[in-house]
Amino acid sequence: MKKTVVITGASSGIGESAARYFAERGWNVAATMRSPERSTLADERVACIAIDVTDAASVDGAVAQTLERFGRVDALVNNAGYAVVGPFEAASDAQVRREFETNVLGLMRVTRAVLPVFREQRSGTIVNISSIGGRLTFPLYSVYHATKFAVEGFSESLRYELEPFGIRVRIVEPGAIKTDFYDRSMEVVTSEPYEPLMARALPELNRAGAAAVSPQAVAATIFRAATDRGGRLRYPVNAGLLALRAVLPYGLYHALIKRVVLRAS
Repeated sequence: MKKTVVITGASSGIGESAARYFAERGWNVAATMRSPERSTLADERVACIAIDVTDAASVDGAVAQTLERFGRVDALVNNAGYAVVGPFEAASDAQVRREFETNVLGLMRVTRAVLPVFREQRSGTIVNISSIGGRLTFPLYSVYHATKFAVEGFSESLRYELEPFGIRVRIVEPGAIKTDFYDRSMEVVTSEPYEPLMARALPELNRAGAAAVSPQAVAATIFRAATDRGGRLRYPVNAGLLALRAVLPYGLYHALIKRVVLRAS
């Protein structure tokens, strides 16, 4: 029987690339997204299914449609994401709430909906798309970092709970990736006192994305994480900064980021 993967946020970028990558390797794919009618992914192996990860009924419906179409689920890729970028003081409660609803609570909702299927099968792999921003930080991404640090902690703890059922948990941690995330999935906020900081930092951060590796590199890592039979938890991609953060004292790392991103001495 062909294996089936559910991928959230599959309308573009990493999610779309992952859907194509799995399908090309013979998997059935439930490519879930807010507006499936706009997608060009659908074929005999790929079902484009509507989902709003902030709505429990929508999540349950998407999982039910996947089971109706393919009969099983072997892997879940929690990829849907959203970022508020800018000074924390400028972000509204609604914007902060939306980011946590998508990046953390949405990921949890989809995971909860799939877990009964995995438990009954006594198998399954959950691949949570975090970021190097789940283990280190940059200016202007404070709320985004908060969500990704939450994903890291949730995933690491969940692993203990699910191992007795034969369910694996993986974390994929992309660094800068060349996708439309910086336009389509990013909301910029600011206020006058922070304009000098924004003027220095935002162009440098966006330049890193423009010069980054392709989403196909992340898709390949997601596939490896989903099919790996070993006990590995984290799968970084284009994440050289993680190695630096692991060996540098915090003061030195802080000074390095200021120099590179803020052009400050």
